[in-house]
Amino acid sequence: MKTTLCAALLAAALPWALSAQSAKAFLGRWDMTVTPATGAAYPQWMELVDKGGKIEGRVQPRGGGWRPVQGAVMDGAKMIIAVSPAGRGPAVSWELSKTGKNALTGVEKRGDAAGPRLAGVRAPKLDRKMPKAWTAPRALFNGKDLTGWEPIGNVSNNKWVARDGELVNDNPEVEGRRGPGAANLKTTEKFQDFKLHIEVNCPEHGNSGIYLRGRYEVQIGTEGGKLPDHEMGAIYSHYPPPAEAELGLGQWTSFDITLVGRRVTVVRDGKMYHDNVEIPGPTGGALDSNEGEPGPFFLQGDHHGVIRYRNITVQTPR
Repeated sequence: MKTTLCAALLAAALPWALSAQSAKAFLGRWDMTVTPATGAAYPQWMELVDKGGKIEGRVQPRGGGWRPVQGAVMDGAKMIIAVSPAGRGPAVSWELSKTGKNALTGVEKRGDAAGPRLAGVRAPKLDRKMPKAWTAPRALFNGKDLTGWEPIGNVSNNKWVARDGELVNDNPEVEGRRGPGAANLKTTEKFQDFKLHIEVNCPEHGNSGIYLRGRYEVQIGTEGGKLPDHEMGAIYSHYPPPAEAELGLGQWTSFDITLVGRRVTVVRDGKMYHDNVEIPGPTGGALDSNEGEPGPFFLQGDHHGVIRYRNITVQTPR
């Protein structure tokens, strides 16, 4: 009787044990690529953690801030993640399967309808030591033209010009509203670890961003003040600026940004904003999710406001 009872308990517990073990393989950070049936692929990002036997996590969509997942369960060898509930459209879920220790494949569903294909790779740790020495600063903008830079996105509506030693996005508000979507701008050169100095003058209500390696946004301007981590100097959606920080719009302000691995330090006008904090993953609007690779500096121009940049220099490890 005792042997039979133990066997019954083991049989009942085994599916749960297998499920927990299977779920464990999905935990961690994942750099995701979404490929729709038509159009270009685009990046997203996901992190899953086990909290007391419950899978929780967050997903970074194509744009905007990260969102908490609504739930995650195992269905056989698959993990099904509730990404967003029904609202204006049907609920969105991801069905994912492991294809090796460090890779995922799957499909995004809207309701019961299958949509874009999903592929993920385990995000690299990017755990690197601070370089002992850096090169001398060199200019990334010559003050005369767009040499070393190229428009991306809506290139047919490129508003970037070099004027009076400044790199200017002439995309003004239209009667208090956001102007037509204009091009973004990126460097033709790519970087891994670096020290960046950049000065910006962002008008009232202006909105831009400085993307590091084309993946991690330092917010420039304002999104209206409702979310601190979407305001001037924030590491977008992850770290807000200091509580007492002022927007300082309509005047020149300088940023000194050091990125080594995935740790970033941001100093604004000599004041520490972020001290060697870890960036978990790509932020909304990233060019790609290939975190282990070098990437360009990328300036947002598709929002609004005549944003002006100047004195852009970079240092790299010796």
